[in-house]
Amino acid sequence: MGAITSLLTRSDNILGNAAAQHNAKKEAILELPSGIEKTGESDNNCGELVWLITGAASLLARSIIDHALARGDKIIATGRHLDKLRDLPQTESVKLLELDVTAGPSVLKSKMEEAVTLFGRVDVLVNNAGDSVKTILEEGGSQLLRKQYETNVFGLLDVTNAILPHMRSRRSGTVVLIGSRTSWRSELSTVGAYASSKAAVRVLGETLAAEIAPFSIRTLIVEPGDFLTHGTVTIPVYETNPISDYDEQRKLAKKRIENIDPKNDPVKGMRILVDVVRGEGKAKGKKWPLYLPLGPEAKDGIEAKVKVVQDVLDEWGDIISDTRIDKS
Repeated sequence: MGAITSLLTRSDNILGNAAAQHNAKKEAILELPSGIEKTGESDNNCGELVWLITGAASLLARSIIDHALARGDKIIATGRHLDKLRDLPQTESVKLLELDVTAGPSVLKSKMEEAVTLFGRVDVLVNNAGDSVKTILEEGGSQLLRKQYETNVFGLLDVTNAILPHMRSRRSGTVVLIGSRTSWRSELSTVGAYASSKAAVRVLGETLAAEIAPFSIRTLIVEPGDFLTHGTVTIPVYETNPISDYDEQRKLAKKRIENIDPKNDPVKGMRILVDVVRGEGKAKGKKWPLYLPLGPEAKDGIEAKVKVVQDVLDEWGDIISDTRIDKS
């Protein structure tokens, strides 16, 4: 348990330090966390952006918020429990909105209409809300799969669909979908529900990008690797319906999760995300990427999966292609 204890301690320290910084000031001047620089005007003069972020209590979301505020942007921070967001910067540039992404289309439509009134518009939607179900597929079954998809897929789509009429009417906007590199490394016990939900996010994002591009709305599929977050290790492996044949796999999966030791810094990773959305910093002059893997293991995981598939195509290509109707 050494690695998991160390991870949670590091995570608690970051959240604690952030809360102390934020609560120490009540004036409108933002005291920025370490690693974040106040840049003022955008390099590409895209001007002030209004960000709506779901799941804003997470460390990744907090880093996005800090970077966006440092660029002079405005934030609508949402979450199921507003008390978890009270330590955010006390400025006129931050508004809080209670939001459960699983509330259903009609409720979310009303919530997005309310969100638009806070600053007059929403330029960037960040679909960050999500959870993780860890289960052997035979043990958890479709019930846990549905639970996983309710937040990670259906909730994400409902929120996106609720804000799209606003973005379409303005012929402008950016939709950010937070996926995971786990969708590329799904050959591990207990990750099937989570990995498949994040793979669904990627595929939905690809189709969404094609559908909303004619309205000048951009799509960004972000697939983070191992970043420091509470959720990585605190959600237990499902054991309510144990099947003895899987005891060893379940045991090894729990050990693997306990030994997770993320090496990636949320501050650095989310700086890249904000750079891409604003077209500045490290993203200045680069073509808009539909995909944004973050972290060495995210890059490695994609390359490894592509190689596995390419190897199959190389070995079986002639057989796979021998399916055409014979011409008489």
